[in-house]
Amino acid sequence: MKIFVYSYREFDEAEYFQKFSEEYNVELGVCTDAPTLENAHLAQGYEYVSIITSKIDRELMEKFHKMGVKMISTRTIGYDHVDTEAAKELGIHVSNVSYSPECVADYTIMLILMSIRKMKRIMQRAEINDFSLPGIQGRELPNFKVGVLGTGRIGQAVIRDLSGFGCEIYAYDKYETETVKEYARYADLDTIYRECDLITLHMPLLEDNFHLIDEEAISRMKDGVVIVNTARGGLIDTKALIRGIESGKIGAAGLDVIEDELGMYYYDRKSDVLSKQDMYILRGFPNVIVTPHMAFYTDQAVSDMVKHSIESCILRSEGKEDPWAVV
Repeated sequence: MKIFVYSYREFDEAEYFQKFSEEYNVELGVCTDAPTLENAHLAQGYEYVSIITSKIDRELMEKFHKMGVKMISTRTIGYDHVDTEAAKELGIHVSNVSYSPECVADYTIMLILMSIRKMKRIMQRAEINDFSLPGIQGRELPNFKVGVLGTGRIGQAVIRDLSGFGCEIYAYDKYETETVKEYARYADLDTIYRECDLITLHMPLLEDNFHLIDEEAISRMKDGVVIVNTARGGLIDTKALIRGIESGKIGAAGLDVIEDELGMYYYDRKSDVLSKQDMYILRGFPNVIVTPHMAFYTDQAVSDMVKHSIESCILRSEGKEDPWAVV
């Protein structure tokens, strides 16, 4: 079979695409750029297309449909960058991938610890030989009540890891998992907002949880609450977050994702003027860490993403059940 790969990265993905395309006898077409209306023609003759976090809107979906594309596989867990409604209407299948939850779980724990130990300010001061103590006293994780929103594979890994720190853990999900109950107790959102000193998000972004953390939710949280997000930026109302930080209601934040990041990350933009005012405001706070959607980025995760994207296309072409099917 043939798969056309957009956003093909020579420096990290190439070795895995070569390995798995040979293993599965797949012919690849590649383009290092993200898919656009201008380069969509490159996938002519390919029924299967692999992308990353590139926006596939209705217009581009229709273009692929006219070219005979039957399936789009995104090499990411999240798929909110793909117009799935348009895909359904046009009969184009969409799939995502899965990868080891440890990469995001590790990163989440790192952001939690950096946030509560004021590591951003410590590192900034150390760079200019300011070794003074005022303003950098941290807190200890065993003294925290932590709320984990979302108990899928990543949320479960975070809960398991947190349990080793001795903190009290609350969990929230529409679907409860028995293994989670070994380490945490399920509670409703109101209880978590009221009781928890730190809240970490591990949900997919859906219509019903867009801006789950908004002005009203923040008002119900404990004073000085710490918020960590390694899931999707749209789960948090950025304007409300900024107001919460400015008022002191939010004591710290660790953000690997922010709203309106699509098309910005994974490129060298240091000489560009970016119209991302909220990002600049967030990065300016001494108690906020903003990283460029890096939690997933390990060797194991990249291997898994490439392998699963190829496998998903193969399963669809063979008419077999695809565990990564979205549409």
